Amino acid sequence: MKHVLVTGAGGFIGSHLVEKLYERGYKVKAFLHYNSQNNWGWLETSTVKEKLEIIMGDVRDYDSVYNAMQGCDTVFHLAALIGIPYSYVSPNAYIKTNVEGSYNILESARQQKVENIIMTSTSETYGTAQYIPIDEKHPMVGQSPYSATKIAADQLAISYFKSFDLPVKIARPFNTYGPRQSSRAIIPTIITQILSGKKEIKLGNLDPTRDLNFVIDTVNGFLAIAENDAFNGEIVNIGTGYEISVRDLVKVIIGIINTEVQIIEDNDRIRPLKSEVERLFCDSTKLQTQTAWKPETSLKKGLEITVEWLKNNYQNYKADLYSV
Repeated sequence: MKHVLVTGAGGFIGSHLVEKLYERGYKVKAFLHYNSQNNWGWLETSTVKEKLEIIMGDVRDYDSVYNAMQGCDTVFHLAALIGIPYSYVSPNAYIKTNVEGSYNILESARQQKVENIIMTSTSETYGTAQYIPIDEKHPMVGQSPYSATKIAADQLAISYFKSFDLPVKIARPFNTYGPRQSSRAIIPTIITQILSGKKEIKLGNLDPTRDLNFVIDTVNGFLAIAENDAFNGEIVNIGTGYEISVRDLVKVIIGIINTEVQIIEDNDRIRPLKSEVERLFCDSTKLQTQTAWKPETSLKKGLEITVEWLKNNYQNYKADLYSV
């Protein structure tokens, strides 16, 4: 990899990936969603922002994607709509961004003969675990409009590999957390409510389990996948091989912050019954045996880092409001 394009570069994972790529000496184009304020998302506060080529555009617009990709040998495609609750409100928005946006990436890469394309998937494509741990052969089940669009995008990418020999790889991270994560995610939701002084915090279903990856481990997984040509046309999981319920996660966070809170079940935060993914537990054997990657950050350490970051930034989060 020499000249890299990252879509969704101003987002949670994307901004960390951009910084890591720069640290490794790559020339980076950061593709950001156009806005009239020229806001660069989390790259606004990044120490490397002056070293990047910033491109404002829209992944739903083929022309802006095609133009941004010129001169690049590698593309990391992270731009997507990711909030599951909002996918119940506007499924079509997810189709346009996640499916059509992925088409724009794939077709632009095909036309320009890009050598290395890494598409971002999600563990939500598996639905509730039918067996554990979940490897890449597990069936895909769209239990939400969000997951259905990600399944469609993954299959479209695989079709481009099979039909056009496009060198595409699919990185499938399980739940990622850490500094800069959206307030819609469970860990910032818990932490910001506690840091705002609440003694009663509102959450949804406490029983589902998740395999939680610290963001730097996820980013390192992306790089390991990108650098291995054996993964062309393949789906590759990124996960720790450790699961924890939301209920037990709250206990760990309470212990780190050293406080006492009561949990209140908020019906507005509960997914439709058949849409809830009850269990996610990763098998990352493929990644760990074919690369040098392994998860390096324990859940407790990652949560401590996240709590400390949010202590300095939680004023930017609206802990009182539940936003889909």
